Amino acid sequence: MSDFNIKIQPTNNDNIVKFIANSFLTQANSYEFKNIEEAKPSPIAQQLFHLPFVKTVYISQNFIAIEKYNIVGWETVQDEVAASISEYLESGEPVIVSSETAQKVPVTVYAESTPNPGVMKFVANKPLADGTFEFKSIDDTADAPLARELFSFPFVKEVFISANYVSIAKYNMAEWQEISLELREFIRIYIEDGKSILSDAILQKEEVSAPQAIENTKIERGPITDIEKEIVSILDEYVRPAVASDGGHIAFDSFNEETKTVRVILQGACSGCPSATVTLKNGIETMLKDMLQGKVMNVEAVNG
Repeated sequence: MSDFNIKIQPTNNDNIVKFIANSFLTQANSYEFKNIEEAKPSPIAQQLFHLPFVKTVYISQNFIAIEKYNIVGWETVQDEVAASISEYLESGEPVIVSSETAQKVPVTVYAESTPNPGVMKFVANKPLADGTFEFKSIDDTADAPLARELFSFPFVKEVFISANYVSIAKYNMAEWQEISLELREFIRIYIEDGKSILSDAILQKEEVSAPQAIENTKIERGPITDIEKEIVSILDEYVRPAVASDGGHIAFDSFNEETKTVRVILQGACSGCPSATVTLKNGIETMLKDMLQGKVMNVEAVNG
């Protein structure tokens, strides 16, 4: 790829900004460099440390995150940093080079049950995806090599990839005790071999996330409202982490101001779970009612 597009994204930490590329910079590995000496495995990180305000550089998936010292504000330097990163990437120079200082961490994967008896979560000690990606069939996996290979197992029904885990839904033709070890070892070896989890093309497509849902809402019917922003913020902070721990994901879909109804989409282990729809609906509904003081009265939860 010769044309890199860098998107600037603030974080919850005012000193840290993410510079997100439209191409993967590393697969199933994350790096943190606290000074120019530590950054020997990464020429681009070393280059960034020449900027006097750079405190820490993080490289993972398709982004570089930088923590700055308080000597400047991001608004005065972030465009220059983005341009510098883009220029480096377009030069074709490596982001990470092989080095003795870049120690290889053995890959481990463990299997974890979820509230959905038809879904199991396989957790790795390495990042797999920055975002959430759901695949209902092999037809959806053109840009997801790992998911595509998992569908070669006849008992795999759906695949969900997010953060450092893969949630797999199975057909009833097999029991987890018969197949979990085989799947766990397959995923471990796949990651250890350095194969691609996702391809660059998937970054250009719609990512399954609440921010994306908000963007879609804005595109379809104009600017988003303050109440929608509040709803997404509550889902992000209080609901999504708990759902992710069970191998699932929740995405904001819409808000009807007339009926005061929020619609959310359940994905991963939550999708199709016998108890998830009722439990999550009631839990989210109560939380939104309390925190938004009557602005929300109902929540509809549907499977993705």
